[in-house]
Amino acid sequence: MRKTILTLTIIMTITISNAQETGEDELGAWYMYFGTNQITDKLSIHTEAQFRFYEIATTFNQLLLRTGLNYHINDNAIATMGYGYINTDGSFADIPEEENTDEHRIFEQFILKNSIGKFKFEHRYRLEQRFISAQSDNFTEHRARYRLQLTYVINKKWFLNLYDEVFINLQEPIFGQNRLYGAIGYTFKPNLSIQLGYLKNHFTNRNFDRLQLGVIFNTDFRKKK
Repeated sequence: MRKTILTLTIIMTITISNAQETGEDELGAWYMYFGTNQITDKLSIHTEAQFRFYEIATTFNQLLLRTGLNYHINDNAIATMGYGYINTDGSFADIPEEENTDEHRIFEQFILKNSIGKFKFEHRYRLEQRFISAQSDNFTEHRARYRLQLTYVINKKWFLNLYDEVFINLQEPIFGQNRLYGAIGYTFKPNLSIQLGYLKNHFTNRNFDRLQLGVIFNTDFRKKK
């Protein structure tokens, strides 16, 4: 087990070092919280907060707050309707025409899950309506997202998490971005875990390298029978 964790750490370190040779010069970080808060057998509330930085702990880039109402069709299928607020400061990176923006976002989402042995698969389909206020203009954009996520359970405490997500704009240009992510996670108890990972965020002609630290804390507000 120790050899596995050491090997993964070395691979991640080498990958991060090489990743900084392309795209943005700085290695940034995303600090994230996710929660599923069960209120009935069929309904739960999604809560999420992300703090994104151009560097590891300085030069703020983006605040993302998101919530939604989940309907659990069954254990392997979840439909969600939600809202997000995103504040972006684009002043740090030297990107042409980058502006500070405030965004109000409505989204519809469907998740399908299945397992094969220790491998857990998750397919996430999402549509977004984005209402953006920039310094020079206000505008609306629409896009679709698909994420394929794979979780491998090492033992009762440790797990690996990998995903790839593509963003497709429903207006020009069609390609939005692609996110490739890998992480190692630790489960403290059934409703609390953390993940430490690396994200390669690819845009047309731009690549951003990000460390990610995520906390997943789920609660259950149902009355005990």
